[in-house]
Amino acid sequence: MGNLFLEVVTPERVVVSQQVDIVVAPGSLGEFGVLQGHVPFLTGILPGELRYSADGRTEYLAVTTGFAEVSDNKVSVLVDAAEKAKEIDVERAKRAMERAKERLSRDRGTPDIDFQRAEAALRRAIARIKVAEKVM
Repeated sequence: MGNLFLEVVTPERVVVSQQVDIVVAPGSLGEFGVLQGHVPFLTGILPGELRYSADGRTEYLAVTTGFAEVSDNKVSVLVDAAEKAKEIDVERAKRAMERAKERLSRDRGTPDIDFQRAEAALRRAIARIKVAEKVM
């Protein structure tokens, strides 16, 4: 088992809190990986796939926006939401994706649609679907 501690926390719960060998996450400047002894840093987290390996097994999570801090062989990820691949309701994610696509297909001048929010919903839905497919 690795000497790297991973903690993934949302406002509702602690999703992961365990020793791992490696963490790979979707940072604001691109995907990044962390191994034992990594230099300390702080970065934003974008909607996407966070994966980690422990005891020869790789686990996948869909994460939304937030922050990650790497320091002293610990990776702390604080995000608005995180779901393990096996917890994701794929049909619900597909419905959310279709709703977001439908909103984005409307005229940009439509006053009752927040296009930034629809784009964010689309990114979240796509990330959830991709992560869920990892364990199907």
